[in-house]
Amino acid sequence: MRAALYDHFGGPEVLRIGETAEPSGAKVVDVMAAALNPKDVLMRKGKFSTFVRGPFPRLCGYDFAGEFDGREVFGMVNGMLGRTCAERVAVDDDEFTDKPAKLDFEEAASLPLAGQTALQALRDDGGLRRDQHAVINGASGGVGTLAIQIAKALGARVTTISSQKNTELCASLGADEALAYDGADPIAALANVDVFFDVFGNRTLEAVRRCLSPRATLVSTVPNPRVLLEVARTTFSKQRTKLVVVRSNRADLETLAGWADDGRLRPVIDQRYELDAIADAHRHIESKRTRGKVTITIPETRPEA
Repeated sequence: MRAALYDHFGGPEVLRIGETAEPSGAKVVDVMAAALNPKDVLMRKGKFSTFVRGPFPRLCGYDFAGEFDGREVFGMVNGMLGRTCAERVAVDDDEFTDKPAKLDFEEAASLPLAGQTALQALRDDGGLRRDQHAVINGASGGVGTLAIQIAKALGARVTTISSQKNTELCASLGADEALAYDGADPIAALANVDVFFDVFGNRTLEAVRRCLSPRATLVSTVPNPRVLLEVARTTFSKQRTKLVVVRSNRADLETLAGWADDGRLRPVIDQRYELDAIADAHRHIESKRTRGKVTITIPETRPEA
């Protein structure tokens, strides 16, 4: 089958489209669309090579939407090695469920990793509850645009921090207050924040402490040494830092699908690329200027009988 591959670590130029073995497993999905995430860039660059072993060539992609056994499905594969930017992917039971009926394949593929990251960060790590105050820092990217809507679905009041040019987008997604970082210090305008979701990964607990409620949590998406140390130091503190480590599961996928179908969750897609343009799609992600998600459309093919 055709898939996006790379034979060694490096820049987007190492990516190529080539033939690879058909996936083996009881459940093989015909992939119609995939999506990219910053994790794909980090893996391609070899940022986790000390901890993640595996042969080359490697595939990329964690999100997918497609067809299985006559059903339209979507999901996310677990593990560090991606494999969904391909014509087919083998999945486990807990990694997929029925696709939201109101979304096309690209929209559905944009939800799983970013949506589950936001949901698990806010609900599980942050303990966000109805009528609490959530701040989304870095709110205009893939995780951020979904986090705004998920926090609203959980019943919270939402403040976003983004560039000035993206405040209108954040407000359109439901933010009660959309602040810009390229102006007056947005932290100075905040108070009694219960969950500070640092999607961008540039805030420390000490820097935002003055705007937090007494038992607030800062949740980060970035597993760098500074964040890991802060997590360890605040484990037993009233105000804590946590690191979200997303894990795909059917229950959360079904929650996202339900919100998409009842109109509470709307994917934002910045750009749709064909599989042959995988290197350009990686460059887009690497620019760190993405509004919403970048998706990959997979040509519709079937294996020979």
